[in-house]
Amino acid sequence: MRKPLVAGNWKMHGSRQAAKTLLESIKQGAVGISDIDIAVFPSFVHLQQAQELLAKTSITWGAQNLYVGESGAFTGEVSGPMLVDYGCQYVLIGHSERRHVFKEDLALVAAKLKSACDVKLKPVLCLGETLEQRKSDQTEQIIAEQLESAIDTVGIKSLQNMVLAYEPVWAIGTGLTATPEQAQAVHSYIRKLLAKQEVALANTMRILYGGSVKADNAAGLFAMPDIDGALVGGASLEAKSFLGICEAAVKEFKEGLLS
Repeated sequence: MRKPLVAGNWKMHGSRQAAKTLLESIKQGAVGISDIDIAVFPSFVHLQQAQELLAKTSITWGAQNLYVGESGAFTGEVSGPMLVDYGCQYVLIGHSERRHVFKEDLALVAAKLKSACDVKLKPVLCLGETLEQRKSDQTEQIIAEQLESAIDTVGIKSLQNMVLAYEPVWAIGTGLTATPEQAQAVHSYIRKLLAKQEVALANTMRILYGGSVKADNAAGLFAMPDIDGALVGGASLEAKSFLGICEAAVKEFKEGLLS
């Protein structure tokens, strides 16, 4: 079975003290949690705290974004090598807020993906459709365009070192959540797209669900055969809630091993 990953995207939240408290609480609460991977994605300014507090734990950390290339005259941007310098293993690429709020197009997302791969960071590539696109039956078309753009740029083999995250834009920060069946349908479609190029990769690729995941709805999502964890937003800012999601992932994973 694919090992679940529960990742917390803190977005633009937290003071230095709040980040310290949250990291320490997650660190303490995760001591008894096994069988899954846990990662946190603080803002850039809190990455040093993550490195200092999580260095000797099984919890990994990553960044929410990066810019293309290794260095240059790009005021306000952060490069892959800088993230590696702070011990990051992961980086989010193509999050819906980057695509829709900051207008990152397919070409820029793909370029960022390549930059992450070049420095051996593990990208978490986000895919997802808006509510308007879903209502007009464009979900599969949008997902295919986003995934194929990435594959065309970095090659199918590079996906072996990645994680995919399906995040319906209409379910992020809205309180709405795709039903487990809706999420499963898209996850299954993504896996079928991968299988057209490499069956082995399709079987091993971890695909997370992201979109208002909470402790009380996580179990239903994790019970779906093609959902391998979660990219958690708001619920990752409260340790008890985030750890509850992690515990739900552990429970479903163990039940899957026994079935």
